Amino acid sequence: MTIENEDLINAAREARDQAYCRYSKYSVGAAIIDDAGRLHVGCNVENAAYNLGNCAEAAAIAAMIQEGGKRIQRIAVAGGYSEIGPCTPCGGCRQRIKEFADENTMVIVIDDSNEWQEYPIDTLLPASFHLD
Repeated sequence: MTIENEDLINAAREARDQAYCRYSKYSVGAAIIDDAGRLHVGCNVENAAYNLGNCAEAAAIAAMIQEGGKRIQRIAVAGGYSEIGPCTPCGGCRQRIKEFADENTMVIVIDDSNEWQEYPIDTLLPASFHLD
């Protein structure tokens, strides 16, 4: 079964519904298709000590790794306050995604016109840090 972009976006939206964002009220969900075609989801989990929280993208990546996934083919990110709005991955999550990306990895997000767009990870994180 092939997971289409619409299914991936819907999975990110559903993951967003489970976010624990008591402090910022900004809920985020992420959904990944890995190199084996499997779906992995995550949501943000905040903590009163802010730096102890987890981003949705990091949670989805951890779920992928735990299930044996090695590479991100596509990742959809849905975030916002009450309604879903423009929400690209933060800088740290862009680096996290890049760690498990290849030249074909696409990031799907809502842009400033509220339309879903696909971006190659290298567009969102040019000249990324790596230890190769």
